[in-house]
Amino acid sequence: MVKEFKEFLMKGNVIDLAVAVVIGAAFAAIISALVEGIINPIIAAIVGQPDITEVTTSIGSAELLTGQVIGAIINFVLVGLVLFLLVKAANKAMDARKKEPEEVEVVADPEEILLLREIRDSLSTRA
Repeated sequence: MVKEFKEFLMKGNVIDLAVAVVIGAAFAAIISALVEGIINPIIAAIVGQPDITEVTTSIGSAELLTGQVIGAIINFVLVGLVLFLLVKAANKAMDARKKEPEEVEVVADPEEILLLREIRDSLSTRA
């Protein structure tokens, strides 16, 4: 059972998944810092608030935290965009590496085909 578990862990898919999770977490941290440090303050300045989390919308007596939702949406879209570009670049690199020279089909001339048939026929009559 330990041997099977070791084989499972050493399969490419498990290792690829682990790397993807680590890279995804790192990108998420970078994007979160970008959103919180640059994009949110710009949006807050546009709407006249010191912080985007303070942007709210009132409906009757309810107060909706629209700034937090906007920040989460921006964060999600940017993480998705970065991961999309990363996967697209990785796929392009893998496709370039996998390209093999195309097989060239050799077509015999009609004269060669006739000669090969004669050789086949003469060999079959000897046997």
